[in-house]
Amino acid sequence: MQKSDGSINRPVNRRSFLKTGMLAGSAATVGAGLVGSLKPAFGQSSSLTKGDVAILRMLAAAELIEADLWTQYAELGGIGDNPPIEVAPNQLNSYQAALSNLDTDGPQYITSNTLDEVSHATFLNGYLESKGERPVNFDEFRTLQGSTATGADNIGRLTCLQHLNVDTSWFIRYRSNTNPDFGATYPQAVTITNRTAIPITDADLNGSAAHIQVIANTAAFHFGYIEQGGASLYASMGQKASSAELLEIIFGIGGDEVCHFLEWVDFAGNGVQAPVAPVTDTGLTFPDFFASPLGVLVQPSLIFPVPCEFISPGLPHCSVIRPLTDKFGGGVATIASFTADGLFFGQSKEFLNVVNKIAAEADAATR
Repeated sequence: MQKSDGSINRPVNRRSFLKTGMLAGSAATVGAGLVGSLKPAFGQSSSLTKGDVAILRMLAAAELIEADLWTQYAELGGIGDNPPIEVAPNQLNSYQAALSNLDTDGPQYITSNTLDEVSHATFLNGYLESKGERPVNFDEFRTLQGSTATGADNIGRLTCLQHLNVDTSWFIRYRSNTNPDFGATYPQAVTITNRTAIPITDADLNGSAAHIQVIANTAAFHFGYIEQGGASLYASMGQKASSAELLEIIFGIGGDEVCHFLEWVDFAGNGVQAPVAPVTDTGLTFPDFFASPLGVLVQPSLIFPVPCEFISPGLPHCSVIRPLTDKFGGGVATIASFTADGLFFGQSKEFLNVVNKIAAEADAATR
C-alpha cells in the first residue's frame, strides 16, 4: 500500500532460493534439442499455413531471447519455492536487497517471470515440432560472456545485459492519451545509456548502496520495456493468424505477457519515488517522479493504461495495449528495438541476419 509520503508499505514475504542450475538448465535446453524427439500429432503433417508457421517461429525466437535474459536476472536477483527454505532479509545478496526495495516480492516475481518465459519458448518449439515444422534453435549463438558475480552460472549467453540503452518512453506512453500507431512520440522517462542491469562482478555486489540500487532500478525499467514489447508483439501477430488454434496460443501466452507488464509498471514506479528516489550513481539519476514537471505523464501510481486513441481518432478513447501495428509492434520492429536496446551487444552478424529473417517472414504473414 502506498503511504501518504509516497513510500511503499508492504508485508515482508520471503521465500526460498531457487537453485540457479534449474533455471540455467531450462533456458539452455529450450532449443530444438529439448523437443527433438517429438513427433507430429497423430502422425499428421502440418495443418498450419506458411504464415502461421512464420508467426510461431517469430514468437519462439522472441521467447528464446526473453528466456535467456530473464535467466540472467533470476540467477542473481531471483528467489523461488524450490527447495522450501525460508530466506531471511539478511541472507539476500545486495542486488536482491536492492530489488526488494522496489517490492518485497520482487525477487520472487523475477523467478516466476523467468519460468514463464522458459515455458513459452519450450511450448512454442514443441508445438512447431508436433506439427512437423522446424523449431527455432539459437544454441550456436550462446557465446556471450555473462556476469561473473557470485551466483551467476558460467555458461554462454544469447543476450547481453551489461550495455543497455533502455527505452523508457513506454513509461510515458502508457500514461498518455495518445497512441504511437497514430504517430505519437514520447520522450524518455529516464535516460539510461550503456548501463548494466545486473552486477557484472562481485565488485558491483560489494559496492555502495547507491551503486547497486541504480543497477536494480535500471533492471526495473528494463523489465517493463521487455514485457510491454512482448504484449505488443503478440497483439500484432494475432491480427495475422489463420489458424484458430494459433489464435488460442497467441491469446493465452500474450495474456500472460500483459500480466508480466502490469507488475513491472508498478515495480519500476517504486524506483522513482520515496524512499528509493532520488538515487544517483556515476552520472545516472533516478529522480522522484512525484516531483517531476511532467506530472501525470510519469506519475508512479498510475499503473493501468490510460485510455487513448484506438482504431480511429474520431472514436471514443479506449484503454488498450499499444502499439498494435507491424510498424511499431511487429517482428522486425521488435528485433530492431532489441538491437537498439543493446541486448545483442557482441553478437555475430550471422545471428542478427537469422533473427531478422525470422522477423521479416512473420511480418509478411497474412490471414
